[in-house]
Amino acid sequence: MKKQIYLLLFCTIAMMSASAQNSLTGKITDEQGETLIGVTIYEKGTTNGTTSDFNGNYNLKYSKTNALIVFSYVGFTTHEVNANGRTTLDMVMKQGLDLNAVEIVGSRRLNRTATETTVPVDIIDVSKVTSTTGMVEINQLLQYAAPSFNSNKQSGADGADHIDPATLRGLGPDQTLVLINGKRRHQSSLINIFGSRGRGNTGTDLNTIPASSIERIEILRDGASAQYGSDAIAGVINIVLKSNVNEFTGSFSTGTFNAKPPSDVNVLSTEDYDGGTVQVNGNYGVKIKDDGYLNLTMDYQDKQHTNRPSDPTKFDIYRNQFGDAAQENFGAYFNSEFSAGSNARVYAFGGFNHRFTDAYAWTRVPDEERNVIEIYPNGFDPKIQSVINDKSVSTGIKSQINKWNMDFNNTFGSNRFHFIVDNTLNATLLANSPTRFDAGGFELSQNTTGMNMSRLYNSFCSGLNLAMGAEYRVENYSIFAGEEGSYQNYGPVYFVYDLFDDDGNVVGQDSTLRPGGSQGFPGFQPSNELDESRTNLGIYADAELDVTQAFVVSAAGRFERYSDFGNTVNGKLAARYKITSAVSIRAAASSGFRAPSLAQLYYNTTFTDFVAGVPIDKIIAKNNSPITRALGIPELKEENSVNISGGIAANYKAFTITLDGYSVKIEDRIVLTGAFTDDDPDIGAELQQLNVGAAQFFTNAVNTTTTGVDAILSYSLWLAGKHNLKFTLAGNFNEMKIDKIYTNKKLEGKEGTYFGVREQYFLLASAPKSKMTFGVEYGYSNFVGSLRFTQFGKVELINFNDDGDDVITVSDDPFTNELDVYDPKVTTDLSIGYKFKNAQLTIGGNNVLNTYPDQQDPALTESGGLWDAAQMGFSGAYYYTRLSFKF
Repeated sequence: MKKQIYLLLFCTIAMMSASAQNSLTGKITDEQGETLIGVTIYEKGTTNGTTSDFNGNYNLKYSKTNALIVFSYVGFTTHEVNANGRTTLDMVMKQGLDLNAVEIVGSRRLNRTATETTVPVDIIDVSKVTSTTGMVEINQLLQYAAPSFNSNKQSGADGADHIDPATLRGLGPDQTLVLINGKRRHQSSLINIFGSRGRGNTGTDLNTIPASSIERIEILRDGASAQYGSDAIAGVINIVLKSNVNEFTGSFSTGTFNAKPPSDVNVLSTEDYDGGTVQVNGNYGVKIKDDGYLNLTMDYQDKQHTNRPSDPTKFDIYRNQFGDAAQENFGAYFNSEFSAGSNARVYAFGGFNHRFTDAYAWTRVPDEERNVIEIYPNGFDPKIQSVINDKSVSTGIKSQINKWNMDFNNTFGSNRFHFIVDNTLNATLLANSPTRFDAGGFELSQNTTGMNMSRLYNSFCSGLNLAMGAEYRVENYSIFAGEEGSYQNYGPVYFVYDLFDDDGNVVGQDSTLRPGGSQGFPGFQPSNELDESRTNLGIYADAELDVTQAFVVSAAGRFERYSDFGNTVNGKLAARYKITSAVSIRAAASSGFRAPSLAQLYYNTTFTDFVAGVPIDKIIAKNNSPITRALGIPELKEENSVNISGGIAANYKAFTITLDGYSVKIEDRIVLTGAFTDDDPDIGAELQQLNVGAAQFFTNAVNTTTTGVDAILSYSLWLAGKHNLKFTLAGNFNEMKIDKIYTNKKLEGKEGTYFGVREQYFLLASAPKSKMTFGVEYGYSNFVGSLRFTQFGKVELINFNDDGDDVITVSDDPFTNELDVYDPKVTTDLSIGYKFKNAQLTIGGNNVLNTYPDQQDPALTESGGLWDAAQMGFSGAYYYTRLSFKF
């Protein structure tokens, strides 16, 4: 760690040069003469920068006479001006976005700014966030930057250790639509079947997109299925890629976790530090002709394991290794646009991401049927590894025909997830077993072809924008088998064990069958293989009317037809009214839907689950399988939602506040049922024929209502002597209720298995009841600092003491208590940075006070560790150093 810090200091000193000598002052306003607060002004190719104060004034030092000065503000056109040695420069910023820019998500009107939308939109400046935090992954970055976004690391949760499940407003990972540059992003091929987050859901792997390639992230916190189609029940995340040219930016960062929890946390610590992370990235753009660009990004990350096993002197240990997975990640992205004649522009963007991940599985003890003593005399800890390849490319052409802005686009993306199991064995091969297996995997691909058109009628009232378009999407999902030894049972092979009396004396012997397949993750079998496709056609229309300068209304409607389940129609109404120039109110109502993913329709496998530390082989049957039909579970259909929201936005000089409430009712939510065992009178015989102990299914089974409030307050303060402070208070408060759980006649009386109390609690704990963040940013001359407190609300989960009834037993007796409670916790993040001419050195820490969730009995948690995937994670304090540079 010391060597890495010395290296950073050496690089910084090497890049230092003379301080800036020229000074530029001025005032920034919009076209109506209103002052603009917080406009970013910087010298291109350097870290010399500042922002406008509450009077719109700024003071910038620049290094050379002909420096290019950039003025940038979200929702306004970016301006570049040659300083020419001048000392004063006033700037009038033009509202709206050019034809070659990406529209603000939630509105298809090209000159609509984020502050004017009828629904709440968060704008996150990624470069600013990454410069003041040690986060190297998008999921973790958004976890702290957006109060309604939640993402947690998991351990021992199969694929979920490799791709973090993430939620918006506490809904499912698959109920948030992700766009890149306004175009639909493909989902991950992974479906979460284990662990305490996102079970039964697919999602989008945001971590495949390097933060260094992103200019900003727009989060639309409102239902938007009528505008964008399936998955947008909770909202939309739009990732806008960088488009700057003639400028090289990059960073080198390194960090490590404190492996010594507080003394009251019963962890068996063997290291002082672990989870060491290194990240290197670079971004550069070149001009194409006069107004085109090609922007390129490369990013490399390497992260080691963290390990927080429970102390065997305090608990009956179930896992020797428990913590974050190790991973090596490489990403390359591009974003380009250029003129193709006098009235057309061609664009393309996309990238490739390769990730190798190594995650801990559950411990196998020496004297059990799943271990071969000749190979592992002390037992073993399997490792589930993955090779994940993600690629995408989007191309299109934009033009204007008869005053209509036209956009023709095709976007392709795929995600391939390949399992490898290491440090393992197939117990039925005894001492001849290999210790590493190819376990197969799955792949999802998606191709979307679309046409979008919009036109603004300035003379109608105060402006009418019409938009319409169509999309045709083809999706494909496949499962490929692993090598034979990863799934085959070469038995019957028996394991003989001793029987003991109450005094510990051997009184006899018994035997049990050894299980086949690779321990940790049995491979996919040839019978699991499939290659399934479907198509989808969507048509939409959208209108936004500025009735007056103060009053805006919008409406949208969308028709979609899926080849596998039929039609759906959805609509949305929204309005915004400016009470004064500083205060606006807004409201929206919409219907929405989410089509069942191909993985939910067709995923099938046999895997090893643990119930109170006891391994059981289970099968997940695909939706159209004979076992599924024998149980009477119908074909999957779409989830349907009704979203109602309303709020207020106000700003006075340097103070802004937004307050938005919402209610989201969802019917026919798709869930993964509990396990029906082989002694079930309806399907027990079929399970016994398959030699599995239990079976689970995907089904539409639950109606829920989620209500909540998002609040964001910020205040900027400029003091004498160039001191500036910015205060931000943000919070999300939400509560989900299960309105109904429904089965069929054949399953009446079995609701406890179908979707029991334990599974209900996992669904309800998709996010803490609340999350609040208070942050302070400080700047003085070349110094910058950041302090942030984040409070994560309470989370409650049912543990393995659950007896299957509807009564939750809460007591101090660990043998009868069924509830694991994670009380509210506060984490503290701190960073300090210094700006040189072309570089900035930042030293800081996340969770610097080393706060952990409340520990539980590892014999009873879903994870087999002291914690489930609750709140802020379970790796403790992270300390980092980052050197960022710009040329």
